Amino acid sequence: MRPKVGLGIFISNSKNQILLMKRRGSHGAGTWCPPGGHLELRESFLECARKEAKEEVDLNIRQITVLGITNGISFKEDKHYITIHTKATEWEGKPKIMEPNKCSEIGWFSLKELPSPLFLPIANAFKEDSVKI
Repeated sequence: MRPKVGLGIFISNSKNQILLMKRRGSHGAGTWCPPGGHLELRESFLECARKEAKEEVDLNIRQITVLGITNGISFKEDKHYITIHTKATEWEGKPKIMEPNKCSEIGWFSLKELPSPLFLPIANAFKEDSVKI
């Protein structure tokens, strides 16, 4: 089995808080993460970010920057993901849950007061200090 490629989008507000979602019903259920999803064949990082942000939280992403990449292996779930962490530098809209079967809550959080537990790729990014938001 080959690793899958995921892309997460850190979206911050005027209070320098980041938007996180509580995952439901899939890999990482009960953990918190930014909007994101799988990178599809021939899809650019920006196209993926736009698609996932619109599908998951109804936000329109205009521009992103790549923050870092993590290599996440979960032996418990037999999963291996390469995750591209991005930040939306230009976006518009008001976030709302668009896929209640995949997300139970959303909220804005200070980097100093993140909810727990974090989704493995996000926890790895902060632990390895590989992503600077």
